[in-house]
Amino acid sequence: MRFGYSDTCLDHDTGDRHPENPDRLRAIKEGLKRKHGVEYVEADPASRDAIDAVHDTGYVDEVVDFCESGGGNWDPDTVASPNTWAAARAAAGQAQWAAEEGLEGAPGRNTPFALGRPPGHHAVEDDAMGFCFVNNAAVAAQSVIDDPDADAERVAIFDWDVHHGNGTQDIFYDRSDVLYSSVHEEGLYPGTGAVSETGADGAEGTTLNVPLPAGAGDADFLLAIDELIAPVTERFGADLVIVSAGFDAHRHDPISRMRVSTEGYALMTDRMRTLAEETGAGLCFVLEGGYGLDTLSEGVAMVHETFDGRPPIEPDKEPESKSEPVVADLRERFDLE
Repeated sequence: MRFGYSDTCLDHDTGDRHPENPDRLRAIKEGLKRKHGVEYVEADPASRDAIDAVHDTGYVDEVVDFCESGGGNWDPDTVASPNTWAAARAAAGQAQWAAEEGLEGAPGRNTPFALGRPPGHHAVEDDAMGFCFVNNAAVAAQSVIDDPDADAERVAIFDWDVHHGNGTQDIFYDRSDVLYSSVHEEGLYPGTGAVSETGADGAEGTTLNVPLPAGAGDADFLLAIDELIAPVTERFGADLVIVSAGFDAHRHDPISRMRVSTEGYALMTDRMRTLAEETGAGLCFVLEGGYGLDTLSEGVAMVHETFDGRPPIEPDKEPESKSEPVVADLRERFDLE
């Protein structure tokens, strides 16, 4: 794969013991050292105009001023340093690069994956939260839609992070040209992402939330993709699919209770690759969460290995009984019966 990466993202200093820290990127790069066909690309930082296209201008001014004044705790969980704004611009720029490359049809081993931090999917239009300041996937989606040369009228964002991407959902909730879908742990931070949240103001049906019970694993995530994410995305007719790729649903991640294995990420990657191929959509990945350094690096490496030719192994376990009614309810809501 081709990975968007910048050392600038290491300069976002969250302090000692914060789970979202520069070691996340260092661990990913260390894990990829032993893999074949890894290429790094440093993209241009996102422009202020590109960020303002999805965020309130006054809010962005506050973030810039906050960082220039030395940073600190924006809220109890979300920390900025003097270099956070530069890191956020770099991360958003890598997401833009990945979207542009994916839309141009970069296939197989050239599939783009943006490795940026701070992550983005909790950043709403006018506020930072959940470690996120700029919504990287949203910036990327809006950028290709706004680009007259990109030929992208509809973008689908699929979020497999264990936490619901409330920011991405909110930014596009009343937009019919962006499909946001998420598989996440029910009841986990930030407490959003109910099945009833499906879009508004003419965009009903362009938000799809699959809140799975704690303990769900590979088979449950694949059930959601096969029965819901794939058919809804195919019906939507996206020109580009952006995967908001968090790795904190892993069974050994320290801040979730899900049971996805490293192999599970290979299986989900393969499903999204197949979906893009069958629908003729471009495909790219944008890093979100993942806070166990070993499981994070293994997960990213597994996405790479899947595109490098390693066939994934189907799970031998059935979905949890509590997951099946959630999927069945959503199939009815989205008229997939």
